[in-house]
Amino acid sequence: MKIKVTIAAAALAAALLMPTAGAAQKNVWTLTETKLVGEGTAYVSLRAVTKLLAPDAEVFWRDGAAQVVADGLELLAQPGTQWLVVNDRAFYLPHGVRLEEGKTMVPVRPLAQALDGRVDWSRETGVVLTAGSGRPDRAPYSEEELYWMARIISAESRGEPLLGKLAVGTVVLNRVASKEFPDSVYDVIFDQKYGVQFQPVANGTVYHEPTPESVLAAKMCLEGARVAGDSLYFLAPELTNNHWIMENREYVTTIGCHWFYR
Repeated sequence: MKIKVTIAAAALAAALLMPTAGAAQKNVWTLTETKLVGEGTAYVSLRAVTKLLAPDAEVFWRDGAAQVVADGLELLAQPGTQWLVVNDRAFYLPHGVRLEEGKTMVPVRPLAQALDGRVDWSRETGVVLTAGSGRPDRAPYSEEELYWMARIISAESRGEPLLGKLAVGTVVLNRVASKEFPDSVYDVIFDQKYGVQFQPVANGTVYHEPTPESVLAAKMCLEGARVAGDSLYFLAPELTNNHWIMENREYVTTIGCHWFYR
């Protein structure tokens, strides 16, 4: 169901939201106005929703980006980028951070997640926002997982766009979740059951310092970003003579120079 709406920056209680009717708990609001982007992603004013979820935070514009600062909270949203950075975490935004009529617009769900809020939706109530602590939890992954994810992404997709980096990370994590492969990031990367699985392991480039964007991509993947479906394999056909994957697996998509297969 599509709803055409716009965001009003002022008069929050009247124009953007209202307390949920009959709610037994405080700090629960029904968002009466959201903007649908893409296939139904609900965008909201960063300032407006942040002031609900983290009312003590300062929201300001600096160096071409919206910033949110409070004790235990640093958030950065730069229009034109495809991520939301909150403390040491990074959340993928497929349709990016937007600047519309002077307002910084972001998807409500990752923003709420970043500020320990909750988003619920139904046809009857629309988008319901529940406040939490106003501070992000710790990242749901270990430093070791981030270390190796960033390095394999950087080594396999240096020069590829962000989407290509996320796709490589998607394959690694799809393998972790699959019964066909080991069940940790490190073990998937260094798996040699049927021979070396990733060329950077063989040539040593997996040990090189990752690019900053690869670190961001690794964080976003570990937070749940997936862009290549259920792919378990990829290759760059022009850079290899081994086309076993192409001959034996089902094609999914092409991103940059890589072809992805399940």
